[in-house]
Amino acid sequence: MTKPPHALVEASPPGPLRESDPARAAGAPPRPRAGLRPARAVLPAPDTSVRTAVPRRVLRVRGLMSCLLLLLPVAAVASVAVGAASLPMGDVWRDLVGHLSGAGRPPQVSGIDDAIIWGSRVPRTLLAMIAGAGLAVAGAVLQTVVRNPLADPYVLGVTSGASLAAVAVLTLAPAGLLGPMHLGVSAAAFTGACATLALVIALGRRHGGLAPARLVLAGVALSYLLQGATSYLQLRARPDQLSGVLFWLLGSVAGARWQDLGLPAVLVVSCTAWLLLHGRSLNALAMGEETAVLLGVRVDALRLQLLAVSAVLTAAVIAVAGGISFVGLVVPHSVRLLIGADHRALLPATALTGALFLVLADVAARTVAAPMELPLGILTAVAGTPFFLWLLRRGRAGGDS
Repeated sequence: MTKPPHALVEASPPGPLRESDPARAAGAPPRPRAGLRPARAVLPAPDTSVRTAVPRRVLRVRGLMSCLLLLLPVAAVASVAVGAASLPMGDVWRDLVGHLSGAGRPPQVSGIDDAIIWGSRVPRTLLAMIAGAGLAVAGAVLQTVVRNPLADPYVLGVTSGASLAAVAVLTLAPAGLLGPMHLGVSAAAFTGACATLALVIALGRRHGGLAPARLVLAGVALSYLLQGATSYLQLRARPDQLSGVLFWLLGSVAGARWQDLGLPAVLVVSCTAWLLLHGRSLNALAMGEETAVLLGVRVDALRLQLLAVSAVLTAAVIAVAGGISFVGLVVPHSVRLLIGADHRALLPATALTGALFLVLADVAARTVAAPMELPLGILTAVAGTPFFLWLLRRGRAGGDS
């Protein structure tokens, strides 16, 4: 006797066929018995990979920010304590707490130590933090604007323009013509950086818009030209002017003073805050020009604004710290590899990492070849060049993308 097809999929074992069940005898689907549940389909477990991706990224961002906020004060205090004259950590803490609380120098700290701590090393450390944050943020923005992973203020010629203007004032301007020398040189460096970027923008225009590739090529070409002019002025400099020339070529925070910190700090904080407000537009621009246009971003206007902000950041730093290389290249990539490319998290993390990086580089500059002090550009180049070469190798391994 052949079983009906429905008997192969019954929820309960088949029983003997009874005459009182005419529906079943006619081949109709069986009715569920009392006390038995119908069979339920076993569904696959839901895929939680999409839901957990965002929390994991948020955890990485929070973890990195927590580490930076913890390490930066520790590195700053260590920077104040370490130098040609090492100071006891207890005296450093007492002097810092006394000045920050308004009580002034504590009696346990001598006047000489107080002059070293509060008059020299604290402004030096703060300037290193400001300069590192500004250069790192400028590099992150420029890499997004030109869509080139190797872009930084050096590549676009901004640093070379500032250095040329500063060296020109040091070597050519008559004494007293521009007022206090440090103010005249700083103003010249700021003007030179802004003028160079304006020229790069003019050369990078194509068919009424900004072409990222042309911006990079124009910046590299101008950078070589400006470096040649700076080398010529260096040859003409007197022996007593060479130290000032090297400062602007290699960078240093050794001569930091309290009056030098106000304007750069305000510019770095305000420019970074403005960039954070445009974080979504930066994310859209990083996805490509066509995608940004579809999302309602005015690409050309945004590029001009971002380039102007980057020029202000770079010029503000170079005007007080000289030409410090590779910070704008190394730091943004390191942070991007850790937490991704969302600029709303990338920019603050990049600023804190740049500040920490330059504080540590300044400590190394004071201690590696003590009692001689190395320019910051040497230390940042030693750290940045291997990373630059790694990026090139990684690009080749990835098909030169």
